[in-house]
Amino acid sequence: MNFMEKYELWLNSPYIDDATKDELKNIDHKEIEDRFYKDLEFGTGGLRGVIGAGTNRINVYVIRKASQGLANYVKRLGDNALLRGIAIAYDSRHKSKEFAYEAAGVFIANGIKAYVFDALRPTPELSYAVRKLSAIAGIVITASHNPKEYNGYKVYWEDGGQISLSVANEILDEINKVEDFNCIQYKNPECSKEEGLFVIIGQEIDTMYINDVQSLIINPHIIEKHSDDFKIIYTPLHGAGNIPVRTSLESAGFKEVYVVVEQELPDPEFSTVKSPNPEEHSAFNLAIGMAKGKNADIILGTDPDCDRLGVCVKNQKGEFITLTGNQIGALLVHYILSQLKERQKLPKNGIVIKTIVTSELGRVIAQSFGVDTIDTLTGFKFIGEKIKEFEEFSSHSFLFGYEESYGYLSGTFVRDKDAVIASTLVCEMGAYYKEKGMTIYDALKNIYEKYGYYSEKLKSVTLKGKEGNELIAKIMRTLRNNPPSKIAGTEITEIKDYEKGIGDLPKSDVLQIITRDNSVISIRPSGTEPKIKIYYSAVGKDGADVENKLKALTESFSAIIDEILK
Repeated sequence: MNFMEKYELWLNSPYIDDATKDELKNIDHKEIEDRFYKDLEFGTGGLRGVIGAGTNRINVYVIRKASQGLANYVKRLGDNALLRGIAIAYDSRHKSKEFAYEAAGVFIANGIKAYVFDALRPTPELSYAVRKLSAIAGIVITASHNPKEYNGYKVYWEDGGQISLSVANEILDEINKVEDFNCIQYKNPECSKEEGLFVIIGQEIDTMYINDVQSLIINPHIIEKHSDDFKIIYTPLHGAGNIPVRTSLESAGFKEVYVVVEQELPDPEFSTVKSPNPEEHSAFNLAIGMAKGKNADIILGTDPDCDRLGVCVKNQKGEFITLTGNQIGALLVHYILSQLKERQKLPKNGIVIKTIVTSELGRVIAQSFGVDTIDTLTGFKFIGEKIKEFEEFSSHSFLFGYEESYGYLSGTFVRDKDAVIASTLVCEMGAYYKEKGMTIYDALKNIYEKYGYYSEKLKSVTLKGKEGNELIAKIMRTLRNNPPSKIAGTEITEIKDYEKGIGDLPKSDVLQIITRDNSVISIRPSGTEPKIKIYYSAVGKDGADVENKLKALTESFSAIIDEILK
């Protein structure tokens, strides 16, 4: 069926509401093609796309179809799986609550219990709830840090981690079998409370979750000592982090916690920022202004579903600077391992996990403490899978996991990156260094002096629509078939093609180029946005040297990409 046939099917279907049909009647031919030339892809994490009508958009019909496919897969597992149910959370985005209830309605109609949070919650708390409720699965309606036009449908399994590749493929098979809207079962959730299939959850899970977060604090006595003089500015960027982050910090003992009022309340327009992404420096403009007035020690910012954390600290001039995800990760690796070692609690089989596009600095730090580091593919789901594997085989003790895109995890009661946990640990770390007469920035400089100067940069090339997909494929194909021999005048010593399989990692559309001076370039199409992402990493003898190397690396490879796109 071509895109026009799909378009006409939606226009003529009695299942599609009039408002959706009116939206479709007012778009041009090119827009029709973009909305219907394919189905919105169900990847290893679920769905993510622009909100709107069409098969290549996210809307109630796409949500219902995905939920029916998931329900069909769960039903294959037997009656016990139905009773265990599916937990559902949602964030502050447009239609998040509506999509959550649409999904619940499908599950209920299929005889599956649906646990739905009473209001918006962080993604990591959904992971936690799946485990606490012994649910068979969980979903979060979120598009994480994407622009306001997006929403998504993220699927978790019984261990609290995102679904594995094999489970994702089986669910996708079930979704693809739902060829007709009439195959989708739906029942109003509010009408199912008496049957016991629709359960609202809230405070009881919140309390257990916050208590477990507190259990990860290493130096409570230092927090107590600096509870009145360690000042924290926090912005939830209009998302789900406001209550849980502040609750956790206050439970830990921090008394000087101030929220950016303009960004405190949920707002699906994210009206005070260009993008609700703590990776964007401009997202901290309001927070920095407030921090200057309060003479704060640190600034925290979380994305809409509160799984990513950005941090600003004072440099040696007293100016607030934004740390990168690699820097925050390295700082936390050093802090956690050094404190465990000091208390003689560092396990012999301890392990740190990072992704293949994350800086090698964390590995170097961990090695100095006698701790191994392993790499996973990009995406925190793979870190969660490793934690599960370690528990099943008692092979390693998980100490810390992180990725360069502002995702961090300590502890094992959550199986995804967690900005509530990370916020608490970063502030504890800040209080620890304040006790020593240092800032977090001072600690970072000490790490560079001891372990080497590392610097990284991410460049994303946005290529939208069908043509964009073709250009992204062209870039990857060209680099595989005709790779450069040198970059920035430095010989390439190795090219890793993860599509062919590297070690025990699953195959993935990622290329990694390594040069003689240990610079690394990683290239991968985004799984959630119309972008190709290029990660640059350089190592130098000092700050100026590493920045010069990074600049040359970026300019040289960008010219190669520009040539391919001509």
